[in-house]
Amino acid sequence: MRADEIRNLSADEQEEKLSELKEELFNLRFQQATGQLENPMRIREVKKTIARIKTILHEGKLGIRQ
Repeated sequence: MRADEIRNLSADEQEEKLSELKEELFNLRFQQATGQLENPMRIREVKKTIARIKTILHEGKLGIRQ
């Protein structure tokens, strides 16, 4: 998910997407530990998307961007 797509979401939708991605990351790490993970690059993508959402939420709280 790109930054402009995240910015187009409302704050509630961003929070919801963040919780979904955190759950997905947990499941991916569990799959990795049990040796069932098919796409290890997905972990990296999810972590980066989580960071993007957190950054955009923080910008909104600081009033840097609207």
